[in-house]
Amino acid sequence: MAWVMWLTGLPGSGKTTIADAVSQALEKMGISARRLELDEIRRYITPVPTYSEMERDIVYRSLGYMAKLLFEEGKNVIIDATANRKSYRDFARDLIPNFIEVYIKAPLDLCMKRESIRDAKYSPKGIYERAKSGANVPGVNVPYEAPEKPEIVIETSRMEAHEAAEVIVEWVIGRFGSAGMRRGDDPEI
Repeated sequence: MAWVMWLTGLPGSGKTTIADAVSQALEKMGISARRLELDEIRRYITPVPTYSEMERDIVYRSLGYMAKLLFEEGKNVIIDATANRKSYRDFARDLIPNFIEVYIKAPLDLCMKRESIRDAKYSPKGIYERAKSGANVPGVNVPYEAPEKPEIVIETSRMEAHEAAEVIVEWVIGRFGSAGMRRGDDPEI
């Protein structure tokens, strides 16, 4: 049975690192999952991003719809995206029956520290520094609406990425099992 997992949290909370660890852990078990990293996708949807509310709404709706289409094809999906508004994540939850919201929680000061040394492939550099010049940064000058009832909460100030991946994978296997998720099987929808 396919599923869609959305890792949400402040920039620098550890979403990408944990998404990588979850993907690797699943791969070792023979379970495939397609990763959707918003910072990569945004380059195609909005090549010169303004991060306005209207643009964010379009980008997050597009991301949710992409995940729905993959889910309908029997693919497991891991979404790596801040999604600062609850409504963005709720849109995807309404579209996808097997939706898992994972809140990657970390204090703002830790997120800022991590982000300052991050060497990410797709995300913009110096996110928190941009807030000083008026850029729309979730958790600083744009609200971040934490999930009200996420399926999983990972506090990255208390847990390493590999430990977080173990918790997440264990939850997914406990909920959905591994039947239908292994490469080569016809997934149940």
